[in-house]
Amino acid sequence: MIKDGDTVATGGFCGAGFAEDLAIHLEERYIETKKPKGLTLVYAAGQGDYVDRGLNHFGQEGLVSKAVGGFYGAAPKLSRFVIENKIEAHNFPQGVISHIFRDIAAHKPRTITTIGLETFVDPRYGGGKTNAMTTDDLVELVEFDGKEYLAYKTFPIDVALLRGTTADENGNVTLEKEALTLEVQAMAMAAKNSGGIVIVQVERVVQAGTLLPKQVEIPGILVDCVVVARPEYHWQTFAEVYNPSYSGELKIPTESIPPLQLNDRKVIARRAAFELRPADVVNLGIGMPEGVSSVANEEGIFDQITLTAEPGVIGGLPAGGLSFGAATNTDAIVDQPAQFDFYHGGGLDITFLGLAQADRHGNLNVSRFGPKLAGAGGFIDISQSAKRVVFLGTFTASGLKVAIGDGKLKILQEGKVKKFLKDVEQITFSGAYAVKRNQPVLFVTERCVLRLTDEGLALTEIAPGVDLETDILANMEFKPVIKKPPRVMDERIFRDEPMKLIDSFI
Repeated sequence: MIKDGDTVATGGFCGAGFAEDLAIHLEERYIETKKPKGLTLVYAAGQGDYVDRGLNHFGQEGLVSKAVGGFYGAAPKLSRFVIENKIEAHNFPQGVISHIFRDIAAHKPRTITTIGLETFVDPRYGGGKTNAMTTDDLVELVEFDGKEYLAYKTFPIDVALLRGTTADENGNVTLEKEALTLEVQAMAMAAKNSGGIVIVQVERVVQAGTLLPKQVEIPGILVDCVVVARPEYHWQTFAEVYNPSYSGELKIPTESIPPLQLNDRKVIARRAAFELRPADVVNLGIGMPEGVSSVANEEGIFDQITLTAEPGVIGGLPAGGLSFGAATNTDAIVDQPAQFDFYHGGGLDITFLGLAQADRHGNLNVSRFGPKLAGAGGFIDISQSAKRVVFLGTFTASGLKVAIGDGKLKILQEGKVKKFLKDVEQITFSGAYAVKRNQPVLFVTERCVLRLTDEGLALTEIAPGVDLETDILANMEFKPVIKKPPRVMDERIFRDEPMKLIDSFI
């Protein structure tokens, strides 16, 4: 049913909600017949295990000729064609793409938003094009009431490859065992209203009329085909066959979660946790920022904040690794486009995101490193719209070794790669745009803390035991703003015992 040149949209977030069995069948068909060829692939969140699952099944030469995606890093077998300039590819913010699906369904000509302004997505800085082969302009700069916006073009969807748990004989689909609902409904409507088809992978089929109407996420009027998946290709995430706490079937005591080992990652997460305030609505990025939730739990303040994740999780404890996006003990799971409505409108009090490269202007790059293409994912959506932003990461990378104890930090071996550069390779977060909007931005590392000011990055804190000249300034390509001697970071951060944050959490 999928033809040459079709525009195919796939749902999923990392390994949750991806129609793995459908992707395998499509790959096998292409290997055997060289059909269908020249597909345009569209997806919001990264879908893959960084090796061979997910969108890696689309990594057959000739199968895809163009891609519009939020994150490429999880699918190296596909992204290599982008890097090698063999397919056209655009990289747009994840939340924006989730809204594009909704606008395609409503036949709106553009998705209009401020998200992406003054980053590499802005047409003045490349328009989200990822290589020389990509020439189509899919995003424009527009103005309303004296304010700048980006207008992302919409386009028809020929095929939507989706996933659910149960389908009835009329094609109504529920997602009761899924970790997330994502944008499956918006994608189904986008394909159907484009004159396209919707194929849904499910675990089982039941008699018509036996599903609860309020649990039907994809109505049967939108569905053309239902495929009962082979169980081995219908895991809940790419890390777990089924975790009932992800789908809300049961709760897990947070007391059972072990504390983090005291190392550079925990030091960074601990210092970042000082930025939390009671009743904060929080977003945590993947990797280093995940430690903030563990620290909050260890310090007894976990129940005084609400953690969220961009694919639609509200409350609970976000999962990590290949289950990232799912969460245990959630209060609610909403559709991804709705979550990004909340995010884009300023609903987040604070976000903790990864720090890959930063420069003297406070710009951040997490999306492109030389020939390596990662993509922005939801980074731009979240960092541009949260009320407060904290970037977390080690001060240098590749080989860094530290010793922590007695309230002090010692650098045993410096990382080979500097992270604080004169200029970043690509602007995923614009320091100038943040300053313009008076957005508080903090950069937290194991040895120091920097704050974004209208004069650039200012060094405000230094870890006990660290030398300013040899350990910090010598490992930066620029000199930060230092108007007064930086204060010493709280020694409790560098000790094994809990910091007792709850005593001052007011």
